[in-house]
Amino acid sequence: MALDATIDQHAREFVTRHHQMLIGNDWVDAASGQTFETYDPSTGDVLATIPRGSSEDIDRAVKTARAAFDPDGPWRRMSPSDRGRAIHRLGDLILEHGDELATLETLDNGKPLTVAKAADVPLAADLFHYMSGWANKNGGSTLQISVPYMPGAEWHAYTLHEPVGVVGQIIPWNFPLLMAAWKLGPALACGCTVVLKPAEQTPLSALRLGELCLEAGIPPGVVNVVTGFGEETGAPLAAHPDVDKVAFTGSTEVGRLILQAAAGNIKKVSLELGGKSPNVVYADADLETAIPGAANAIFFNHGQCCAAGSRLFVEESIYDDVVSGVAEHARSIQVGPGLDPQTQMGPLVSQEQMDRVCGFLASGETEGAETVVGGKRKGDRGYFVEPTVLAGTNPRMKVEAEEIFGPVVTVRPFERGATPGDANATNYGLAAGVWTKDLSKAHRTAKALRAGTVWINCYNVFDAALPFGGYKESGWGREMGAEALELYTEVKSVVTLL
Repeated sequence: MALDATIDQHAREFVTRHHQMLIGNDWVDAASGQTFETYDPSTGDVLATIPRGSSEDIDRAVKTARAAFDPDGPWRRMSPSDRGRAIHRLGDLILEHGDELATLETLDNGKPLTVAKAADVPLAADLFHYMSGWANKNGGSTLQISVPYMPGAEWHAYTLHEPVGVVGQIIPWNFPLLMAAWKLGPALACGCTVVLKPAEQTPLSALRLGELCLEAGIPPGVVNVVTGFGEETGAPLAAHPDVDKVAFTGSTEVGRLILQAAAGNIKKVSLELGGKSPNVVYADADLETAIPGAANAIFFNHGQCCAAGSRLFVEESIYDDVVSGVAEHARSIQVGPGLDPQTQMGPLVSQEQMDRVCGFLASGETEGAETVVGGKRKGDRGYFVEPTVLAGTNPRMKVEAEEIFGPVVTVRPFERGATPGDANATNYGLAAGVWTKDLSKAHRTAKALRAGTVWINCYNVFDAALPFGGYKESGWGREMGAEALELYTEVKSVVTLL
């Protein structure tokens, strides 16, 4: 693919090079010699040729990660402070190469370059900076114990937090760099080693991040990057008998497959899965904030966000105003290629994803939803879909019941003074939003909503210190914050009779 000469030079050079996988200190082709092509979502043209890994490559990477983790391996021998410095340096390098990494995200994923620079890159760097501080603080505690059948005995009891071991990490295509950071940061801080499998649609930033890991001083073998398709690399990674834990972000459907694959050696599993998040607007909300906030909740990142506020519930007295306001916001969004500085919403990530979203739009029309704005593909080149508002929906419709993962929001009214009973009527429980000037009402609603994150008078607010994860079928465990360390440690109790 011929790249525009105006884009970041380093990104252009990286895209056009011969791509290989990182295993230990070596950049290698797939053992089979096979490759696959990735595509520019804004045009559908071939972007890069990537190694097509297999179980043989996964096995080699796991063995390399195990050697780096073993007691005489370089990662275990490195002091916690030195590990923390290497992790922090990785965050610094992400910022130093921010323009390059943002451009890679835009080329691979389609998101606006302005968004990648403002959100994806700095949030990824901040995650490593935050987690680096935990490298020498994730300790246990001393305990005062009583053993009734041994009266008078004296005890010294304490706990240790030890790294779980070799971790298989499988990340999605919607925030490739940021999701890699969410996974790698806490695992490295806890002293684990990793085999990272990026999504086949968006492998470029993960491969570049592998280079930066080595440059940051993280020893070879601690972070390995194997590219390929889910059934050929992700499945054998999840099932590998020498992997101690698997961490997955993606669809709930694939999450179930991960659980089945992990059953062989009963490995630990953490899952950050799908969502169908309710966004509740009360009549006393500040509509100048709530309307653009509700639009941002669904249209951010083209709606390809697991926490997207895809079910909008509006108190009936302001329903028409909110629907028309969100629809007007949708009409105003500049849809185009991510490299265009005027673009506010880029294409969906792939032909497959565009077909999936358009299938939902057709279903909504068939089942009787009212298309207020949007509702179809935009143009005939690239994977663009119009920002869409659907009214008159109900819980039996696919567009309201299932995760679309695109720029499509359903809107429904609820009666005055009520908390919408259908807000929790979903198998998911990842996130939710509440808009009101009444703080008592806001906190009562937040308490009633079964979701891992509730935003009040805001949406899509993320920070490295804030744990993120879901209830119900939205997953197991929490990413980010101190809680993320629990995913990558074993707790050992030690008891001494004095």
